[in-house]
Parts: sequence; structure tokens; C-alpha cells
Amino acid sequence: MSRMNQTKRTLIGLGALFCLIGAYSIGYHSGSAGVSSARSVAGVANIESGKPSQVDFGPFWKAWNVIDDKFAGTTTDDQAKVYGAIEGMAASLGDPYTVFFPPKEAKIFQSQIAGSFEGVGMEIGVKDNKLVVVAPIKGSPSDKAGLKPGDVILQINDTESISLATDEAVQLIRGKAGTVVKLTVAREGAKSPLVFNVTRATIDLPTVETDTKDEIASADNSGGTGLRKDGIFVISLYSFSANSANLFRNALKEFIDSGSHKLIVDLRGNPGGYLEAAVDMASWFLPRGATVVREDFGKGEEENVYRSKGYNVFGDDLKMVVLVDGGSASASEILAGALSENGVATLVGTKTFGKGSVQELVPITSDTSLKVTIAKWLTPKGISISKQGITPDYVVPVTEADIVAKKDAQMNKAVELLSKEK
Repeated sequence: MSRMNQTKRTLIGLGALFCLIGAYSIGYHSGSAGVSSARSVAGVANIESGKPSQVDFGPFWKAWNVIDDKFAGTTTDDQAKVYGAIEGMAASLGDPYTVFFPPKEAKIFQSQIAGSFEGVGMEIGVKDNKLVVVAPIKGSPSDKAGLKPGDVILQINDTESISLATDEAVQLIRGKAGTVVKLTVAREGAKSPLVFNVTRATIDLPTVETDTKDEIASADNSGGTGLRKDGIFVISLYSFSANSANLFRNALKEFIDSGSHKLIVDLRGNPGGYLEAAVDMASWFLPRGATVVREDFGKGEEENVYRSKGYNVFGDDLKMVVLVDGGSASASEILAGALSENGVATLVGTKTFGKGSVQELVPITSDTSLKVTIAKWLTPKGISISKQGITPDYVVPVTEADIVAKKDAQMNKAVELLSKEK
């Protein structure tokens, strides 16, 4: 299928990954124009290039000329106006995941995917028409400050933000390392809004962790093997970045070398990332050809199915639990859904975020790009998780008492289930 040969897709894009992508000004559709209006605009190139049929660009060029003739402020750079128009066109779709990145934002986005950026270290998105925290990144300023998945962002500094678009909110939240942003949030169960003063920092994204610290079996196994005293191996996966598939493979090698056949994969607070990484990770547990995820492009187009590459190094002896919560989104939901519906893993935790759309990152120029929603994804059995999320086999909520007592009830449940297995 031709779509398979397109630019590498990414499932990052819950509006504002890790609060680093810039805000986007309001504009309107850029592109070609009616000949009579466009020709009066000096210095504009490629007026006819890629012009769609049956579209009247006369109003656009008229507005362009009115701005040039009458705007009383500082003269606007023509290229900046084009970028603003593209941003407005993307915003007009009403999809928080379709975003145009001008040069500066495109560069930041690429650095984020590579695993390092400046910000507060959390992802925000829109859910039920509210601006919410999807997931703080482990060890980031937002995590240390105490922000949690599901927090509704009411105010950013002195700006009310509950109705802001994600790109506008991100512009207010992100900033240079060392500076402070004040976030006022509403939290379920809290009687009044909570205020967090978060100091921005350079964020190095954690990807995979296998060290279970004091739970390791012995001093001989203290090299980050992840093997607990009870013989259960734990892999915590925090993102699906460009290098996560290789790091996950290395973690699995540690698991095999440990001699254990009981595995916990912790996807809590993992906001997603590259679709290809999720497919690659699922392939370690599924036979060749098994369905990992299905893409529904709509418009009567043929459905696309991503299938396991068939690494499948584990036999029937493997016992696995996957931990998920409201901060598990996009690629996390793909991996969890694939392992669950193919009968490989049991899911424990709380309902996932429900980010059921697929984005593709398309270069527009050499230094700009467009992240556009191209499909809705379905689990192997054809169930859409968009908005509603995936409900685990064992629902284990996290209570305030658990937090105070530093008790991980979800991990304890996973351990309980695996301890019953032989």
C-alpha cells in the first residue's frame, strides 16, 4: 500500500508533547490564489505550484493585500505570514493532533523525539474539551512538583487556560531552563484548586529502566537486571522514542539472562511515541503475522494492518503482566492492546488515556513539517480505543492513602498474579 512508503509515522501528538512544541498563531489557508489577486503581491513565489482545483483563493490574497496596505504595526515578514496561514489551516480542522511546525518548533520537535529537550517534562492534551495533564515524565520538574495524569489545567501563570488550545497552552508553559511557570490545576477528589510552581529544566527522556533497586535478588544481580527477590523481572518503559526499540531489546536480553519467566512491563505514565517502536516491541512476543494494530483511514479506504515481525523468542512458559493507567497513551495503548488481545499478557491498573488516532510527520519544506492525523487505530479485534481508552483486566485504582504510604497497589497486584503462576 502506498501509505506504507510515506514518511515515518509518529503517534506523539496529544497536542503538546512534553510541553515543548510552540504555540501557533491564528491564520488562514495558505497556498495558490486567484491569478488577478495573487499577481499583485510582490515577491511571492510558487503561486500556482500545487494549486488545488475548485478553490477560490481570492479572499486570501485580498486579505493579504489589505494587511500590506493598511496594517499600522511593524511590517510582517511575508514568510511568517505564510506559516501563520498554514497554522490556521491546520487549526481549522478542529483536531488537536494536527499541527504545523514552523522552523523553530520543527527543530524543537525533532530534538524531543531524539530524547532531549527543555521544558517542564510533561505531556498535555485535550480530553472532554478540557486541557489536561496526560503524563508527567519520570524525574522531570513536573513529576517532582507533584503533577499527576488527569489534572485539569485551569491557569498558566495569570492566564486562564481551561479553554485554550493545546498549542496556545504550550507556548505559555514552555520556556528556558531555570525559569518558573505557575500551574493551577483541578484534581479529582481535591476540594480546591492546587497550585504548582514548576522550574523548567533540560529534560533527558528516560526510555527503559530495569533496575529495581532494593528488590534485586542479590548483590550478584545488582547491575540493573531488574530481577526482584521473588523472581519477577520488571521493565519500566517511559516513552516510544527513536531509540526505545533497541533499548527494550537490551532489557529483554537482561530478562532472558536472569533466568526468570515472569515479566512485568510497566507502561504507566508512558504517553507514547513512534508507532514502529510499538510494533517492534510487540514482535518479541507474537508469532509472525499476528495483528498488532489496525488503521482505519475512513473515506472508504482499505484498512491497513500492522503485523508482528515474528521475533517471538518466548514460548508458552512466559508469564506477563502489563501495567497501565490514565497516562498510558497512543503507542502504549497499541502495545498493551496487542499483547492483551493476542493472549500474551494480563493488563492491570486503570483505564488508559484513549488516544486512538495516528499521526504522520510530513516535511513541508527543508525546515518545517506538518503532523497530520491520517487514521484512527483499532486493536487487533477491531475495537477503537479513541476517547474511551482500554480497561484493564484488573482495575486497581490509586488512592491518596496509597500515595501517602508510598504503596504501589497496582504493582502489588501484578506481583500477586504472577506469584500464583508456576
